[in-house]
Amino acid sequence: MTAVFDLLAQSPVFFLTLVFIVSLMVGSFLNVVIYRVPIMMERSWQREYQDYFGNDSTDESQQTPETFNLVKPDSTCPKCGHKIRAWENIPVVSWLLLRGKCSNCKTSIGSRYPLVELLTALLSVWVAAHYGYGSEALLGIIVTWVLVALTFIDADKMLLPDELTLPLLWLGLGASVFTIFVPSSTAIIGATAGYLSLWSVYWLFKLVTGKEGMGYGDFKLLAALGAFVGWQGLPVIIILSSLVGAIVGIALITLRRNESSQAIPFGPYLAVAGWLTLLYGETIQQAYLAWVLQ
Repeated sequence: MTAVFDLLAQSPVFFLTLVFIVSLMVGSFLNVVIYRVPIMMERSWQREYQDYFGNDSTDESQQTPETFNLVKPDSTCPKCGHKIRAWENIPVVSWLLLRGKCSNCKTSIGSRYPLVELLTALLSVWVAAHYGYGSEALLGIIVTWVLVALTFIDADKMLLPDELTLPLLWLGLGASVFTIFVPSSTAIIGATAGYLSLWSVYWLFKLVTGKEGMGYGDFKLLAALGAFVGWQGLPVIIILSSLVGAIVGIALITLRRNESSQAIPFGPYLAVAGWLTLLYGETIQQAYLAWVLQ
């Protein structure tokens, strides 16, 4: 095992190749997370509702559903129920070999599945190349995996699950004990300020307009990001995410017309801005100050 670690440290090519392969496999698992976690949350809410109100209905629709988690049931084709075999589940490769179709009924398989796998792998390699072999790369890659999952879940369902944001928050605070990115004091202030900043905007907007401008998941995500980048990185995240969100929001309103009241998920913009700040926060800050002071 020591020899493997030595090789990872001494050979960037081997290190990046391993990161790419592992992250491809993780990307395949993230597709499961992205699809199943919202369903698991919905079923959990239904069970809590039934337990709280004592619903004793014998209606089949109200009965406890079959086991459904990140492991069971096995992945199947949603059209014909064909069980996905091992060779059909190789990241990216299987989709290409199957030409994007189910091997049984030939129903099209969405291209997003291999794209999530490839995106996860490429972003992870980017992080690994940026930091080099070490704890920063390992932690940065894990953060990348979580942010990819959160981005697609929020884009699909307008949800940022506590099951992902809260572990990310505690991971950042725990890492700060070892000063992997920032020291503990900076991380704690960053997490606190991240949560309270959006929380304050939320309530101010609600008091003024009577509407909810964002969800509590956004507060928790910014708190988690603040634990990694510290309070100094929060302005960069907020500015970048707001700028990109405003541009995309205006573009969507323009294209769709008359739908200016349609909700737009803010989580993906926070995730992208947070990822960029984690890697290039100081560079972005210096460039901004140079531009302002010129």
